[in-house]
Amino acid sequence: MSLARVHNFSVSLDGFATGEGLSREAPFGHAGERLHQWMFATRWWHERSGDAGGTSGADDVFVRRFEPGIGAEIMGAGKYGYPGWHEDSEWKGWWGPNPPFHTPTFVLTRHTRPPLAMEGGTTFHFLDASPSDALKTAREAAGGKDVRIGGGATVIREFLAARLIDHLHVVVVPIVLGRGVRLWDGLEGLERDYAVDTVTTSSGVTHLTFERTAR
Repeated sequence: MSLARVHNFSVSLDGFATGEGLSREAPFGHAGERLHQWMFATRWWHERSGDAGGTSGADDVFVRRFEPGIGAEIMGAGKYGYPGWHEDSEWKGWWGPNPPFHTPTFVLTRHTRPPLAMEGGTTFHFLDASPSDALKTAREAAGGKDVRIGGGATVIREFLAARLIDHLHVVVVPIVLGRGVRLWDGLEGLERDYAVDTVTTSSGVTHLTFERTAR
């Protein structure tokens, strides 16, 4: 069976994956871009942006694992759009005409709408389903490849609570947000189901990888 994977998911030292006050103008609320500066500095990011340069160390190695072997993505409504996006029939996500997913992408929302085909192979499907049912649907669409659980924090927490995540990569960024949406709440003892490894890089972030051992 294909794996359910999380990659490059950034949290603050106090466990917040986004700030407070999300809006169309502030996708991560008061956190701004601080949770993702480590990624923006990598060679991978520069290549995707059409720029030269960027770092080529461990941060770059980790960030490049985002795409290989992925056949579908699942994301929450809060990752797809700003609060209230479902009332805007023209909203097509944050990423422009060619989103970076290039696979069937399932948006978990109570406000379903017809599928939305984008450039580059991404088609957004709007699904009102439990984590287990959503994963079953995504696996069928993935054609034997793995399914990426893209976030946000609430969605990843729900999939972890249901013991559906096989590989979890969390990046701990050395900032304190104090408020927002936390990842770890209610997941006491999660580490018992995983082999956990850590890598700290010169950028100051710590990469935590959880490989599932208990099923």
